[in-house]
Amino acid sequence: MERSALEIQKLVIIGSGPAGLTAAVYAARANLRPLVFAGHQYGGQLMLTTEVENYPGFPTGIMGPELMEAFREQAERFGARIEFVDVTRVDLKGPPFTVATDEASYKTQGLIVATGASARWLNVPGESRLRGRGVSTCATCDGAFFKEKKIVVVGGGDSAMEEALFLTRFGSSVTVVHRRDALRASKIMADRAKAHPKIDFVWNTAVEEVLGDPVMTGLRLRNLVNDRVYEYEADALFIAIGHDPNTGIFKGQLELDKAGYIVSEDGVRTNVEGVFVAGDVYDIRYKQAITAAGMGCKASMEAEKYLEALEAEESEQRVSA
Repeated sequence: MERSALEIQKLVIIGSGPAGLTAAVYAARANLRPLVFAGHQYGGQLMLTTEVENYPGFPTGIMGPELMEAFREQAERFGARIEFVDVTRVDLKGPPFTVATDEASYKTQGLIVATGASARWLNVPGESRLRGRGVSTCATCDGAFFKEKKIVVVGGGDSAMEEALFLTRFGSSVTVVHRRDALRASKIMADRAKAHPKIDFVWNTAVEEVLGDPVMTGLRLRNLVNDRVYEYEADALFIAIGHDPNTGIFKGQLELDKAGYIVSEDGVRTNVEGVFVAGDVYDIRYKQAITAAGMGCKASMEAEKYLEALEAEESEQRVSA
């Protein structure tokens, strides 16, 4: 049976990646005692990475899970309360808003949505086993680990072309594997990739399996025209077939774009007053830990201002009564 928390929370944060936990640090330091719903596995996509070399303050790098553990400890140190459960339902008619899990429902005056986006994977054998050991969804994060190596990029859109072009700075070669015989990318991006001397293309082809142990050594590919299966030697696979924002519980309540990302005119406020957004659930461009953390900071500071104004308004109403 669902139980209700009697106390109305000042601020609830949904999400525990860099955006959500940075928001929690700032909110906790502002004495808002934020309640953070981290999900059953906190830390966002960094929990699926190995070494992070581009987060400021760690000159020799840091493991992704270790970085997120430090985020969590810092938030808790200042008084953030973290619940390792998933939010299953929200009611944004308010304030107060309702945030519910399978076990309980909570009322809150303010809400920060930092639920992130999940990279699409190929779901082929060997892929999950070799994540962080040759398989990645982020060239900016992991490209530098593959200097003078043979790199494969899967995808045919602008993101895939951007990844491929970026990876030419590191790899000895970059091969784009695409299921069709033509790219979906814009003409300018397609032309730029096709003109680069380090990039070649394998058309009408799908990845069947990622090979190697303990690190990636190649791929098993299938030609979708003649059904020929063959092995292709490669040191790294970058999957660039898109992301899915984690916004299912907000449909019909928050304004979403066609791809399902939360819409915000200023990158902080949503169409519902008192509900703020941070991180990859809004950011369709950068998708970096440092940009997500910055957005978490902004969302928390704006939420603090909103709650101060709300408290002042309620105080005036009590005096008037």
